Amino acid sequence: MRSRTINGTGLIVAGLVATLAALLFPLWSYADRSGTTLDRLNAETVSTDFGPLSALDREFITKVRLAGLWELPAGQQAEERGTTKAVRTAGEHLVQGHTFLDARVREVAARLSLELPSQPNPQQRGWLAELSAAHGQTYDEKFANVLRGAHGKVFSVVAEVRAGTRNSLVRALADDANTTVLDHIKILERTGLVDFDGLARDAATGQAPATRSPAPPGPAASPPPAEPVTPSPTFSLPPAASRPKPEKQAAPSPDKS
Repeated sequence: MRSRTINGTGLIVAGLVATLAALLFPLWSYADRSGTTLDRLNAETVSTDFGPLSALDREFITKVRLAGLWELPAGQQAEERGTTKAVRTAGEHLVQGHTFLDARVREVAARLSLELPSQPNPQQRGWLAELSAAHGQTYDEKFANVLRGAHGKVFSVVAEVRAGTRNSLVRALADDANTTVLDHIKILERTGLVDFDGLARDAATGQAPATRSPAPPGPAASPPPAEPVTPSPTFSLPPAASRPKPEKQAAPSPDKS
């Protein structure tokens, strides 16, 4: 009987120890460890004349450039191969919008001494190949849905950056990207070919990557200038959200009174 009592007491003690360990583990894991979101923000942020430049800011600048590298030729292709006026008009909007955004992102990158990519990434090249292989109505549908899906993902990144950036150049670029991307979303939807059920399923089943991609590099001493994209756009977008170039804040003048 005594042995059973000791065994029962041991089980209770073991249970209490396990419970205490479970309660203390989150505190050890997150409160006192480096590598938290705030730690990562501080570690990956660099100072510039226009405010702190975070890893997300640099990723956003890179994504704006990459978007133009594949969406602009996709728009040119749609102008030529679209079987409906709505698809061809959507192509015109993409050409015009990304011509403008490419000039803006190159300006911002130059002022922040950031290097920009010169080729679309593998996924984007795959999308271009998929569009090039399609014809007729199938092409129209693929164009509307592939581009609408891509713009929807970019739109959420623009919102996140605009809400949290501390850099005035990035803030102004996000304003222009917001204007352009929203215009593209609307014009793609006007084709009448967007599969909204499919977009909703993709959003519901999409999972964040298990590991975070490395942050794009910070300012360099003399980054090579990015080559501009130079099509001949014919469609006018709404006015850009930002026209005056964001400048460094001037030091307040001394009071002469």
